[in-house]
Amino acid sequence: MKKILVTGGAGFLGSHLCEKLLNENNEVICLDNYFTGNKKNIIHLLDNPYFELVRHDITSPFFIEVDEIYNLACPASPIHYQYNPIKTVKTSVMGAINMLGLAKRIRCKVLQASTSEVYGDPVVHPQKEEYWGNVNPIGLRSCYDEGKRCAETLFFDYHRQNNVKIKVIRIFNTYGPRMHPNDGRVVSNFIVQALQGKDITIYGSGNQTRSFCYVDDLIRGMVAMMNTGDDVIGPVNIGNPNEFTIKELAEMVVDLVGTKSKIVYKPIAADDPQQRQPVIDKAKRLLNWEPTIQLREGLLKTIEYFEKELQNK
Repeated sequence: MKKILVTGGAGFLGSHLCEKLLNENNEVICLDNYFTGNKKNIIHLLDNPYFELVRHDITSPFFIEVDEIYNLACPASPIHYQYNPIKTVKTSVMGAINMLGLAKRIRCKVLQASTSEVYGDPVVHPQKEEYWGNVNPIGLRSCYDEGKRCAETLFFDYHRQNNVKIKVIRIFNTYGPRMHPNDGRVVSNFIVQALQGKDITIYGSGNQTRSFCYVDDLIRGMVAMMNTGDDVIGPVNIGNPNEFTIKELAEMVVDLVGTKSKIVYKPIAADDPQQRQPVIDKAKRLLNWEPTIQLREGLLKTIEYFEKELQNK
């Protein structure tokens, strides 16, 4: 039994990770300040004697003895991270410093949940880990993009300077149950609009592309990365390489929900990437990982979740 700290553990990804780690017979300490996390995401875990919930903001130091740290704490949707951009940067940068300082002191492994947003609006397609990205450092999205890029820098500097055992993954668009219904991301937006019979809103032409990874696949990849030897540090792309236009996604949601919703178009948001698709050769080779749940199957599970959520409101 390992003792594992998960920052952002009450969030969308964090709650699924806590669940998986408990199912693998570990002791889990879940840290969250509930800015975007929600207690109901982990309420079903509270009766587990090996699960501990702590309200804490990782911009302040945290002291504990653990075997592993998963650093997931940071708002990940534009609506939430642009609400308080300074706090977003602080969470990425100071949070990384605090978790790396903890890992250095107690000599444990620490995994950084980085993001495909470090590639910005890529001029290289699809994106390999060696690509340095095309990020606007002063745009509306840069609080998140540059915060995560800086966190990666800190991880590698702590590794080189202090021999901290680091793992860095770059997460591509992930969806599934426990997504926030109002987080402004396309999958949750489209599903909620379709279930409510509203127009499906596409920002831009709808020809921009994304690659959507179901949450269970993502968490499996994350744990596989943590379980690699000390020589595997990353960064490693974790995502589904199947690429879809936003218009194709909208049409699939309309079809699966069986709604009469119309698709409407609005102006595109600032700095919105035109293409996003991971090269996952490293994940296949180093982690023996690739996604198994494709978009239609994953959307059906996500639609079922949101149907229940909307009925309970």
